[in-house]
Parts: sequence; structure tokens; C-alpha cells
Amino acid sequence: MIKIAPSILSANFANLERDLQKISSADWAHVDVMDGHFVPNITIGVPVVKSLRKATKMFLDVHLMIDDPARYVAAFADAGADLLSIHLEAAGPKHIAEALRIMDEHKVKKAVALRPITKAEAILPYLEQLDMVLVMTVEPGFGGQAFMEEQLDTIRGVRSLIDRHNPNCLLEVDGGVNVKTARLCVDAGANVLVAGSAVYGAEDIPAAIAALRGC
Repeated sequence: MIKIAPSILSANFANLERDLQKISSADWAHVDVMDGHFVPNITIGVPVVKSLRKATKMFLDVHLMIDDPARYVAAFADAGADLLSIHLEAAGPKHIAEALRIMDEHKVKKAVALRPITKAEAILPYLEQLDMVLVMTVEPGFGGQAFMEEQLDTIRGVRSLIDRHNPNCLLEVDGGVNVKTARLCVDAGANVLVAGSAVYGAEDIPAAIAALRGC
């Protein structure tokens, strides 16, 4: 079954509790954390995740677009994240391994994320211990970007590796996802879809979520 994870990056930040309620029919809430270093934008931090946790029982899918994520995974886990995604491009292999170890200590689900510049094979050193792999279909840092269709090859490559090495691992896609591109992602092997403007920009948000889930 396809999981839908609307990105609150497209929500009204002055009314996050209200806008979380608007996506209550979705499976997860996707939370984009940006530090102004790994990506050129700055979004939210630990205090907001803590507030989100108090405001909803939804599964919080927290995407850390930050340098040296091992410094912060414990804080985000303790703030209430259910799953943390860290970028393989954000630190060296030893630091990525340390971040995943800390996630285990704090009993949060583990994921690694790939920018478009990164090949599917980069997940192999970590794959057997992961709960999810996130493939970006835009360059991380800003919402509302156009879907990079060439990333379908990366999705297919990741799906093949997951099927061989860790079949229970989820495959999430983030960036430019709408009803049209969602079908392409699902056909390529994705089973978790992040959508921001396609959900929050819709007149009927529950219908938009249902349409994505039906892809």
C-alpha cells in the first residue's frame, strides 16, 4: 500500500496545528529541516518538531537537510520524530554510521536520503539496517520545484537494491510529486510519496491525498 506524507513546508507556518489537521487522512506528516548550510534555505528546528509532536498523533517523518547530522539526531528523536532521514552527502561514512547508531539508541526509525547527484549504490553500506531510503527528485532546499524525471532511474536502482538486501525497507520519493509524477514513482518502485504543494495547494485536501494514494 502506498503511504502519503504531505510536506508541511507547504503549510501555513502561522497555523501549523490547523494545517496538520487538514492532512489527517494522510499516513505521515513530512517535516523538512534545513540549516542554511547543507541547503541554502532555513526552515525549522527542534522546538517546532517538539510542538508538532504535542499537536498531532501522526507519524512524523523528519527529513534532516543539515550538515553533520550526527550532532542533532538525538535532539530530533527526543523531540518526537518517528523517523529521521539523513543525507549521505552531509557527512563522511563514519559520521553517517554514528548518526544511525544514535538513532538506534533513541529508538527512532532510520533512513538515508539521496540528492540527485548521488547514485543508488551509495546506500549499500547502510541498507541492511535501514527502515527507509529517500530519493530526492529535485535538488533539496526549496519547495515547489519541477520533478526531475531522470531520477526515475535512481528510484529503480534503489528498488532493486532494496529487493535484494532488505525487502522490508520502504522507498520514499520527495520533490515535484503530483498525481501525474506519483504514478511514475510508484511504477519505478516507490511506496512512500511526499507531496507539498500538490496537497496544500488543492481546494480539497482529503481528495488530493486520496488521488495520490490511488496512483
